[in-house]
Amino acid sequence: MTPSKWRTAAIAVLAVSILNLGMTTAVQAGIVSTSAIVRTDRDLNMASIRSTLARGEVRAQMEKMGVDAAAVDTRMATLSDSELQTMATQMQNAPAGGSGVLVVIGIVFVVLIILEFTGVIDIFKRA
Repeated sequence: MTPSKWRTAAIAVLAVSILNLGMTTAVQAGIVSTSAIVRTDRDLNMASIRSTLARGEVRAQMEKMGVDAAAVDTRMATLSDSELQTMATQMQNAPAGGSGVLVVIGIVFVVLIILEFTGVIDIFKRA
């Protein structure tokens, strides 16, 4: 390209970009209501709780205890948002299989062994 063609191309690009600067589009923004945000959290918490309650072993335990699945759904619908949030958090943080009981039993066993070795108690009768 010769210098005049470069100059013509540069002027054309500049003219188009200057024209585009004058034609900016306005962006419209709306206010999001608090209820729309809270409703989303409620739906997520409800889905989390329902997925946990839908597991087979949970359903079997509920039936064993005499709890009707339809009654659970109607009671969940009446819970407030904060109660649903608390329930979902507790269900997610709950140990699977009750491992907290095993920890307590293990700690008690270790304490008893230490007390036996120090002579405070006498579990294993020495002959």
